[in-house]
Amino acid sequence: MIIGVVSDTHNFFDPKLRHLLPGVQHILHAGDIGQPHIIVELEQFAPVAAVSGNIDDSAWHYHHTRIVELAGRKFLVHHIVEPHAPGDQLQELITRERPEVIVFGHTHKPFCETIGGILYFYAGKSRFNMPRSIALLHCTPNEIRAEYKWL
Repeated sequence: MIIGVVSDTHNFFDPKLRHLLPGVQHILHAGDIGQPHIIVELEQFAPVAAVSGNIDDSAWHYHHTRIVELAGRKFLVHHIVEPHAPGDQLQELITRERPEVIVFGHTHKPFCETIGGILYFYAGKSRFNMPRSIALLHCTPNEIRAEYKWL
């Protein structure tokens, strides 16, 4: 299964996504979406599990956190995550749900690291002179392989 990962679109649907998303079976959006038309655009390619970010209007009713099971694995999607020191509330959720992958946003820095047996993952709108990215997570029964695509 191929899962598309995006974050921090900030109300901008990059036209290059039209060439990178065909073939994905699901898309995870880790917040700072912007207006709902971004989700509608993404849903043209695959079902989308999205969460709100700190710039998203509560009137849009995005979920704060999502737990999604895909390819026989559990994914936790949440906007603000500090991989090396999750806050107490998030740590309780991690302990209870036991995800294999945590997809997050907010940092604007690519991140792909396994910590405590959990893959923490970021792809999205970069800052600090780094290019914008999306990622494809290739999930097989034996592994999850990340492939960054630079926009």
